[in-house]
Amino acid sequence: MAPYLETVKSFADVPIADAGVDTLAFLEAAQGVVGLFELLGSAAFVPVQNDLKGNIAKVRARYDAAPAQSSTLELLVVNEKGEKKRTATEGLMWLLRGLSFTCKALLAAQANPSTELSAAFTGSYEVTLKKFHNFVVKGIFSVAMKACPYRADFYSKLAADPAGGPPVPADKLNEELNKWLAALDNIVKRMEDFYEKGGHNKGF
Repeated sequence: MAPYLETVKSFADVPIADAGVDTLAFLEAAQGVVGLFELLGSAAFVPVQNDLKGNIAKVRARYDAAPAQSSTLELLVVNEKGEKKRTATEGLMWLLRGLSFTCKALLAAQANPSTELSAAFTGSYEVTLKKFHNFVVKGIFSVAMKACPYRADFYSKLAADPAGGPPVPADKLNEELNKWLAALDNIVKRMEDFYEKGGHNKGF
């Protein structure tokens, strides 16, 4: 076993070519974000995890149905455009929103070592997902924010080796996390721009 970030695919290792972001590598890295919420250790985050899992499944189903047309996220969206139901396009859009929420929260936590996770996630929610949610969903997220563990506990879990080996030193953990977040931020911004410019978010 190894510390968490070494057990999942980093967004820094997701290939980006002229044709776009590699679909399978991206989905594998996104799966790592689902596990990240398990480290937060609260049942309040189950709806967030389920949302991420459901949207990952929609994109993967499209890839499995048409792999040649879905090798990158951009190609997948373009090739689904002519269809009546654009399930994967909508699923990917919501997946990107969930990833943006997670990314901005952790970037805020990294930028200010005195910020507690509940404050970082609440601030991120305000600028990412809140405007898309109804009253009920806002309530669910509000509970989840309050259930965030203490920053020190979360970072200890990120650094820990489940097999009992020595934890990752803080400077190495920060370096890995910063690299992971910078790559995720880059992909999210790239895809948001792609959706906006291509009008792929119309009708959702």
